[in-house]
Amino acid sequence: MLIPEIAELLHISPVLAENIIYTLVAVVILFLVKTLVARVICRKIADEKRRYHVRKTVTYVYTGVMIIVIGSIWFKGMSSLGTFLGLASAGLAVALHDTIANMAGFFFIEARKPFRVGDRIELDKIKGDVIDIHLFQFSIVEVGNWVDADQSTGRIIHVPNSMTLRVPLANSHIGFEYIWNEIPVLITFESDWKKAKEILRRIGKENAEHLTPGAQDQIRRAARKYLIVADKLTPTVYTTVKDSGVMLTIRYLVDPRQRRGTEEKMWEDILTAFAAEPSIDLAYNTTRFYTLEEHSG
Repeated sequence: MLIPEIAELLHISPVLAENIIYTLVAVVILFLVKTLVARVICRKIADEKRRYHVRKTVTYVYTGVMIIVIGSIWFKGMSSLGTFLGLASAGLAVALHDTIANMAGFFFIEARKPFRVGDRIELDKIKGDVIDIHLFQFSIVEVGNWVDADQSTGRIIHVPNSMTLRVPLANSHIGFEYIWNEIPVLITFESDWKKAKEILRRIGKENAEHLTPGAQDQIRRAARKYLIVADKLTPTVYTTVKDSGVMLTIRYLVDPRQRRGTEEKMWEDILTAFAAEPSIDLAYNTTRFYTLEEHSG
């Protein structure tokens, strides 16, 4: 056998040389198996989302089998393995606190599923669409920041899994997949605000009322798990008074990823409708001066 010669060449014991050779063989075999399975998955599964989840499952199984095989090579007998695990766990708890916290966060994500791949989330002022979940971190495509209306910035942010255990997390797709959006429209005090409110109500219904039935169905399904109560889901317009005019605010439901598109369409309709109404003017910050003329007797 080559083991004694290898041990002598490397100046190590035959037992250590044997363990190294068996470990290398196991790693190569398991890697080839994983590669073969990955190719089969790519050929057989056309759906990208399903393919991603299957690949992740294969990776977890591969990692678990690797740990078991290598552990059985280096630690023969339960007593040696138990001693090693006891010492290792004590050392890891101190030296790898953040790593263990990230692993705990991963198991929390997999068990409780506060979000899934494809969901839009926000935590610790970081907002984006989840594109990958790993053992120690998950990745999101950033939205917002310097880009208006929750559109992508193009950056990928890697977030430690432990963040899910320490800070509040908002998910735009679990339970209720719509968000409320508001468009404030400020008109002058001299404008016919009643007519303007009717115009805005009509524009809101034309652009967003079709989402109401789907939102109602989602609320009924989500109410089985969450306490979600929403009495009025149709688009509406609220009236308030500001320093420089009357504020009319359109409030409507929208898919988080369609917020900018719907807002653009509504503003174009608003500008077109107001241009045709001489009794309605958009307000802006102005300064007025009044002079008191003095008349001599």
